[in-house]
Amino acid sequence: MKKLTPLLFALGMSASLIACSNHEPSTPSKGSSSLSQKELSEAKSTFSEIVAIDNEYCSIKLIELDPDNIWGYTVKAELENKSADKNYMFSIENAAINGVSANPLFATEVAPSKKALKEINFADHTLKENGIGDCTDIEITFRVYDNDDWAADPVAKETVHIYPYGEEQATHFVRNSQPSDTVLVDNDQVSVIVTGYDPEGTFGYTVNLYFVNKTDKNIMFSVDDAAINGFMIDPFYANSVPAGKSAFSSMHWSDRSLEESKISDVEQIEFTLTASDEDDWLAEDLVNQAITLKP
Repeated sequence: MKKLTPLLFALGMSASLIACSNHEPSTPSKGSSSLSQKELSEAKSTFSEIVAIDNEYCSIKLIELDPDNIWGYTVKAELENKSADKNYMFSIENAAINGVSANPLFATEVAPSKKALKEINFADHTLKENGIGDCTDIEITFRVYDNDDWAADPVAKETVHIYPYGEEQATHFVRNSQPSDTVLVDNDQVSVIVTGYDPEGTFGYTVNLYFVNKTDKNIMFSVDDAAINGFMIDPFYANSVPAGKSAFSSMHWSDRSLEESKISDVEQIEFTLTASDEDDWLAEDLVNQAITLKP
């Protein structure tokens, strides 16, 4: 049950953790994955339509890129439900920009025998704040399933790469360590780093985090038994990082929860950090470690 709780929470709260998270501003020196302006100009027009999925049940065509969309970097897609009597949900299971997890929170239903033109939007403020400039490798795992029978196997599941400037120009983000970093875990399987604190965060007191998943498994990172200044206050935190990817994330305590415990200054944060195989709840934890922070 303890492993089930983080998974359910991560699914229910992914919008606030990813799309609306408030990270400590940082400069491009914190990491690098950008191309030079010369390389951009030379490789600007390499994208052409990509058929991500095309089987007897459905198809997904990626038809256009819009880097300047108001909602962030946008991939325009044509979805087709080839079934005569089933409603299919077209969703994105995982996505990454230059190797950094970037969930666009995309899911849309298409009626039987119908098509739909949809936009896949990547909210890019977090990427830019942490030094990820140009999108050179967009990786998306699509999952299509019967929306009226969730127990059924998906009718399609495929991972595709979009290389806006050509595959030869694809870059992989590498974050440079900073003097202000606090390394919580760094082993041959995962790294967990506190990159900063924001007492005035949008969702309350915020601890900014950076994860690296070095394994070939999807890893769930979660927090239990959290306390601030000795008072038990749960941030209800869990974050999934796909195999071989990294991720920026934030852990929050609401102003109200701190006020109820009469906490005006956060002097000490304690919690148990767990990292586990998201797809094998019986497997031994990769990390189960007591953490103490003193901001």
